[in-house]
Amino acid sequence: MSELHDLNGATIAFDLERNPGRHRPRPGRRAEHHPGPGSPAAPALRRGAADGRPRRPRPAGARLRRRRAPLGLDRAPTLVERFIAVYLDRIADESAPFPGVVEVLTELKADGARLVVCTNKLTNLSVALLDAVGLTPHFDAVIGADLAPAPKPDGRHVAAAIAAVGGDLARAVMVGDSINDALGARNAGVPGLLVSFGYTEDPVETLGADLVIHSFLDVPRACKTLLASCPAPNTGL
Repeated sequence: MSELHDLNGATIAFDLERNPGRHRPRPGRRAEHHPGPGSPAAPALRRGAADGRPRRPRPAGARLRRRRAPLGLDRAPTLVERFIAVYLDRIADESAPFPGVVEVLTELKADGARLVVCTNKLTNLSVALLDAVGLTPHFDAVIGADLAPAPKPDGRHVAAAIAAVGGDLARAVMVGDSINDALGARNAGVPGLLVSFGYTEDPVETLGADLVIHSFLDVPRACKTLLASCPAPNTGL
């Protein structure tokens, strides 16, 4: 299989939640009126802050139901607003780039690649996290769900991120760790590269990626291989 000698002019789009950084915020303990880890609302609100899509809180089980009544839908917007405020205040308390991330991003840029974040997290939260862990200078743009026509797995999100840095769908790769990333890449017509150490409950090998890697250090070589062997079709996006 032939490989490109470099990535000059290519675009690499990265998901954010655990790729390129590990991120496990636990802001619910900040104030007693905010949903804490024992609250039926906490998991739902935590997932909402992570992927940019607040969800209606659901009861966590019979034991929790006996302790407190499920929160009503009418309270969800207020709780989400409070949660995000606390989340922003502590956004990087338990976050750090994976080993090798800075070196890999530096290598990709040196090879001439454009780098963009394509995440279902809201853009302001994404930028705040990247700022906090010192990764912002490595990216040419950050495109959260609020700046896209629709969030991943809609391919228009991936296409919008690539377009935001002047990239070409025919020379782009989507790097992620979940089914949304794999489907987003496929729906945009670009190769999808998934890492095996990311944020998914399903085995990453079952998600339909074009390639799966087990170390972030393998990203540059994998991107070159995908761009050489899996030219993206023109989807008309």
